[in-house]
Amino acid sequence: MSFWLLTIYMLPIVFAVVFYQKRKHKKEQHSRHRMRESIQAGLNEPSSLHPVVDPNVCIGCSACVKACPEKALGIVQRKAVLVDPAHCIGHGACKIACPVDGIHLVFGTERRGMDIPQVDPTFETNVPGIFIAGELGGMGLIRKAVEQGKQAIDAIRSKKHGRQELDVVIVGAGPGGISASLAAMQHGLRFVTIEQEDSFGGTVYHFPRNKIAMTAPVHLPIIGKVKMYEISKEQLLEFWQGVIEKTGLKIKLNERLETLLAVDKGFLVTTSKGTYKTNNVLLALGRRGTPRKLDVPGEEQAKVVYRLIDPQQYRGQQVLVVGGGDSAVEAALALADEPGTAVTLSYRSEAFSRLKPKNRQCLQTAEQQQKLKVLLKSNVVSIEKDTVMIHYQGNSVTIKNDAVIISAGGILPTPFLKEIGVMVETHHGTVRA
Repeated sequence: MSFWLLTIYMLPIVFAVVFYQKRKHKKEQHSRHRMRESIQAGLNEPSSLHPVVDPNVCIGCSACVKACPEKALGIVQRKAVLVDPAHCIGHGACKIACPVDGIHLVFGTERRGMDIPQVDPTFETNVPGIFIAGELGGMGLIRKAVEQGKQAIDAIRSKKHGRQELDVVIVGAGPGGISASLAAMQHGLRFVTIEQEDSFGGTVYHFPRNKIAMTAPVHLPIIGKVKMYEISKEQLLEFWQGVIEKTGLKIKLNERLETLLAVDKGFLVTTSKGTYKTNNVLLALGRRGTPRKLDVPGEEQAKVVYRLIDPQQYRGQQVLVVGGGDSAVEAALALADEPGTAVTLSYRSEAFSRLKPKNRQCLQTAEQQQKLKVLLKSNVVSIEKDTVMIHYQGNSVTIKNDAVIISAGGILPTPFLKEIGVMVETHHGTVRA
């Protein structure tokens, strides 16, 4: 074979290699840029279960990067890295995809610990009769929350019957709570399921629109195996609705757990709507906790809510959004895009310190275009029927108002757990899955 003929044959291979290397370099540059943005915005600490890549094992194949629906992983220096921790929701698709088992899922980091309640293999805490399953126990994976809820009910079912009128009160109607409720129904247990929100779905309900919520099949009591891979929040909530309708499962919505007291070899559960005497309690709560309130006059009005569900319902109204995090800013921006909606964003500090770069830029643009008004160093004083009084720049300002959305975060349930005697450990990057 002549030199020129060999050259002709080799040229496509050379071009392919060069193209591959350039594309690889471009992707790595993009990953580096995203990682720098996360660090600059102070969003480089994951808030929940997240992957840690072992650089000594990782072969840089990008399988985990491709498997992550949130695009939170990237390749830097030929190794997989969590470049956008704020977007990681801990579904674990990366760990499953890794061909060399180079990824561990962990809670907390060296700098930022995460409180996780102690439970035994049956998900019972150190307080006999109190069980924890799902996100509160540190398990953000939907499929594992479902499995834990089911296993906790199996453990409760195997215990001796107590003296109380109920076998178990299930607190929370997320994936773990729904699974536990179906298991309790399947085994004929006497149970009640309560949920503090006006909807079921748990943390999934608060995901942004079209966010990928599940990446693996699950096995639900009564229903059986459900093959789900990449499914959006809306599809998953529709699925849960179908399950509830099909099985006739009863969930008491808008009923918040208030106190839990040990009485006569059981528990007295007091909620916002009543009391229950039960032998066991299964806490299938999320880690978002109870919405943080402003504790100002008028906050009890129906026009005050603690999350934005559908911006269209506020079309043409005067809306006040309170908060300085991404959720508050995203709510204000979504409302500002609705025709005729006048939006005011109130934040108590003098600057937004922990916003995603995109949200920061969008907020600046919207303010410049006078699509919304931002009041920094401001505090809500009172909420009236048609107005809101705000303390702003040393003065009391009254603005017209039809609705108030408070996005001030939540009160984590850790103090409640400690109050009822449940032992809590702080994890700093501890492997759990």
